[in-house]
Amino acid sequence: MPRPALLRTPPEEPVLDVAVPVFNEEKDLEPNVRRLHAHLRDTFPYPFRITIADNASTDRTPAIAARLAAELAGVTSLRLAEKGRGRALRAAWSGSRAPVLAYLDVDLSTGLTALLPLVAPLISGHSDLAIGTRLAPGARVVRGTKREVISRCYNVLLRCTLAVGFSDAQCGFKAVRRETAERLLPLVRDGEWFFDTELLVLAERAGLRIHEVPVDWVDDPDSSVDLFATALADLRGIARMRRTLGRRRPGPVAR
Repeated sequence: MPRPALLRTPPEEPVLDVAVPVFNEEKDLEPNVRRLHAHLRDTFPYPFRITIADNASTDRTPAIAARLAAELAGVTSLRLAEKGRGRALRAAWSGSRAPVLAYLDVDLSTGLTALLPLVAPLISGHSDLAIGTRLAPGARVVRGTKREVISRCYNVLLRCTLAVGFSDAQCGFKAVRRETAERLLPLVRDGEWFFDTELLVLAERAGLRIHEVPVDWVDDPDSSVDLFATALADLRGIARMRRTLGRRRPGPVAR
């Protein structure tokens, strides 16, 4: 059943707040935020906001973000002194009062046509979280063999070690209801790339509803992500969660 709280949202307040975490993205930030803004303006049936969440960039990214916020209605920017995608998302989501919170990677590797199917179950109240997946039937993915193997191995490892049921932890295309985020964020310890996985594992252990949307996804060949360092950090996060969840009784999220 739809939750009427969303229908009572004042018309000037956004129903959806899309965070775009960025670090040294002076090349892609402006064209891709303008593209995202145009897509939401032309296709999204509710008020929206785009929050550019800069985490300690050292190039022209903060200046570009501030200019976009001044020029485009519904775009805001915030700047963190410390690097970390998870920290950027925590800051953006914690400061928002929108009923539905989302994020996507600034390279827009995921097709924007999947954005409304991603957030619709959250707006209606059908689900608590939603994720884009590149590993489910119906997804269309273009990427190199190396990234494909790493992604599949990582998700197999999650199923073997933490017994997760969701198919793709790392796709940079996710959404969550605000009240769900308010309960989960205090429990998430990671502030970097493992943030997504930790959030999803905690949500699943709490019995929350996770909706999956197969997406079209095209790899960004210029991505600056250090795959080796990220993989090591993810392995440490998995080991920490395995130790912690082995001892933890059901907590306030489940209740």
